[in-house]
Amino acid sequence: MREPTPTEAVDLVGRFEAGQEIPENMRGDVRLLGSLLGRVLRESGSPGLYEDVERLRIATIQAYTDETPEAFERATAVADSFSVARADEVARAFTVYFHLVNLAEEHQRVRILRDRDGQPERGDATDSVAGAFTNLTAEIGGEKALERLQALRFHPVFTAHPTEARRRAVSTGIRRLSVLLDEQDAATHGGDRRRRQRQMLEEIDTLWRTAPLRPEKPSPTDEVRAVMSVFDDTLFTSMPQVYRRIDDTLQPGLSGRAAPVVRPFVRVGSWVAGDRDGNPFVTASITRKAAGIASEHVLLGLERATNRIGRGLTLDGTSTPPTDELMSLWRRLRAADEEAAADIAKRSPDEPHRRIVLLVARKIAATRTRNADLAYSDPEELLADLRVVQDSLVAAGAARQAYGNLQELIWQVETYGFHLAELEVRQHSAVHKKVLEELEAGGERSEQTDEVLEVFRSIAFIQERFGPRAAGRYIVSFTQSAEDLENVHKLARFAMGAESATPVLDVVPLFETFADLQAAPGILAEIVDHPTFAARLEATDRRLEVMLGYSDSSKDVGPVAATLALYEAQAKIAAWAKNERIELTLFHGRGGALGRGGGPANSAILAQPPHSVDGRFKLTEQGEVIFARYGDATIAKRHIDQVAAAILQASSPSNEQRNSSAAETYADIAATMDTASRERFFSLVKAPGFAPWFATVTPMEEVGLLALGSRPARRGLSVESLEDLRAIPWVFAWTQARINLAGWFGLGTALETVGDEERLRQAYAEWPLFRTMIDNVGMSLAKADDRIARRYLELGDRQDLADLVMDEMTLTQSWVIRIAGGTGLLENKPVLQRAVKLRSPYVDALSLLQLRALRALRDAPTDQPAPDPDLQRLLLLSVSGVAAGLQNTG
Repeated sequence: MREPTPTEAVDLVGRFEAGQEIPENMRGDVRLLGSLLGRVLRESGSPGLYEDVERLRIATIQAYTDETPEAFERATAVADSFSVARADEVARAFTVYFHLVNLAEEHQRVRILRDRDGQPERGDATDSVAGAFTNLTAEIGGEKALERLQALRFHPVFTAHPTEARRRAVSTGIRRLSVLLDEQDAATHGGDRRRRQRQMLEEIDTLWRTAPLRPEKPSPTDEVRAVMSVFDDTLFTSMPQVYRRIDDTLQPGLSGRAAPVVRPFVRVGSWVAGDRDGNPFVTASITRKAAGIASEHVLLGLERATNRIGRGLTLDGTSTPPTDELMSLWRRLRAADEEAAADIAKRSPDEPHRRIVLLVARKIAATRTRNADLAYSDPEELLADLRVVQDSLVAAGAARQAYGNLQELIWQVETYGFHLAELEVRQHSAVHKKVLEELEAGGERSEQTDEVLEVFRSIAFIQERFGPRAAGRYIVSFTQSAEDLENVHKLARFAMGAESATPVLDVVPLFETFADLQAAPGILAEIVDHPTFAARLEATDRRLEVMLGYSDSSKDVGPVAATLALYEAQAKIAAWAKNERIELTLFHGRGGALGRGGGPANSAILAQPPHSVDGRFKLTEQGEVIFARYGDATIAKRHIDQVAAAILQASSPSNEQRNSSAAETYADIAATMDTASRERFFSLVKAPGFAPWFATVTPMEEVGLLALGSRPARRGLSVESLEDLRAIPWVFAWTQARINLAGWFGLGTALETVGDEERLRQAYAEWPLFRTMIDNVGMSLAKADDRIARRYLELGDRQDLADLVMDEMTLTQSWVIRIAGGTGLLENKPVLQRAVKLRSPYVDALSLLQLRALRALRDAPTDQPAPDPDLQRLLLLSVSGVAAGLQNTG
């Protein structure tokens, strides 16, 4: 196939873009950013780079649109024609392009959300908390609905595995570009727009010149600071705005001048620098440091907010007289901080509320700097002072000042305390057993034993310094018996000794494998009779948290059987907890990728078994998902509102009845799918030689070289078995190979075994769990590419395994389209379909460059002492670029 002429190339690109039905504003952003990148490549790239990038771009678009073997071969030939140095530059150019397209898409989402905010009728949409509350009121009455709203809890837990594939320097540059796009939208004349575009050009040039790969893995402390940037940039100010928006809708005309209806329902958790399961770099010292960093950030935020509010409270004592309680508080604060009080009183001669709030800001600063004479002992003491001010304002008739900015500060304190995020510790049950055996045997202690014991002392230290909410949850990975949970309490007693009180611990079992999920109800029934565990249960009014792992169960039995096993485990645990009068919170260990339980959170919540949510939902937010969901304030507010709405709706009688009835109606289909999918999955992963074949046909080994996060990619060094391979590289490697096997393998065979197409379509309409499964697989397959997948599979010498994979992909795709309707994937999700199609040819370009590097590395002589560093760098660049294009690491 000949290369298209320049005119034909322009026409080809135009037809491709027109076919994606991109909104005009977004089309303009993509074209602008793309043209600016083109200019940068001409100015800053080596001679001919722009032309080579265009050659590959045109070739992959042509291959994507006409799908002929000749077109695909031509695109492959273009990628293979570059020198390694040129391929390196081309890969970097496409990666920067993806960052810019992702930015344009995010900017379009923000535009849409801002437009919705301007439409009052959107405030009670069904996928908002206010809308869910309205629906719930219609079902159970206003009083009960209000009780559920005020007991609502959403608990995202940020984790560092994996960190984003892109560097923080890149993320920061993209955020600056986002601000410039906002400013360009607001620009009213050409001069302003030209200035913005010049600044964008500078930022894109900086992106191009910034090394795309981290020179070394981030430390746990680096990961802590990365998460802190999300808190500083969006979460601290966004959270009270979420509550305010709900209150605005529920109390139209009253919000801001009456006590709020909504109570703060978000609690943020963190595993960053607390999760030591398989991560030797997370030490007790690092955990203590992480707690200190988090506290510093939140106290600084509270101090600034309080100062700002205090400066604005210029209410005269005559128009707004203080209560006796306020004057008593003033005397107490003045006695503790006389010099500052005198200065503030001089500057605020008859402004009693302003005086006190400014002194409160000083006490927050003293808390941050550890000035014991002035510091608050805990957040409750601060809240008590703020409420005295609020009550005084209300009594004086200044309700707007009481329930305006001051209320938002109170919400921030209630949400974040002095610790910001509830730091959670995680460790493997096998480590606990080994350490206990050593302690009980006596003799010299190993370094590992000393470190494990020091963790408990660190938890005690954090609780004493930052409050009991700052730390206290201890997750036990691979919980397989009640003894695994009791061991944590034993270790705490060893660590603290007889003379010191053990820290307050909520020990959380984590059930991960298929067998562990099935054993979970029995283990829980046994552990609640253990004295230490039972005592803690009673102390918390019979509250219990149980964590479910999505990643390892999926790698264990395949995505279909894992999904069904997780549902069954939740249903049984929830029924047991209800019978035992236990207030259960299920903690969902979801990843960003579909093979690890990812996908839209709200639809997943609505598909949970009856009584498994009950107004409480906790999940892990990982890697690139943190920045995608919480990196932009507008998107973060929408995400929180949408998830909270689903939590509220999930426990409605109608939703619970729908899930319960569907699970019963389609139990036979679930059983058939479970058996058939597991057998199909095992036929692949248990085939002799599968593990080394997998390492050959995907960049699994190379993924471990990419400096994604501080945690090692696998538990051991061998690729002879998948047992020691972590779920993240398992998913990531299949994603990079454009196969996405971890998200769908076995579903096609499961559906084929059921065979009844009409009944499966009916299940899709009536059974939320099944619908979510089909839709998620549709997303996973849409990001796959069978032509590129075949090229990866050809790297191995096992045609039988390659055929097994491709046959299942074809079968699964056929069934998903037939069940969901239409002629192609994602036809019922046009926005997502557009996003995938817009990216696909550009991802193809990077995949072809990756294949070229991977093939050369695999074909290298076996006696070669080390891989070619230039080829290895090209491979890693392409891995980073494909992750940006698909918006997934693992």
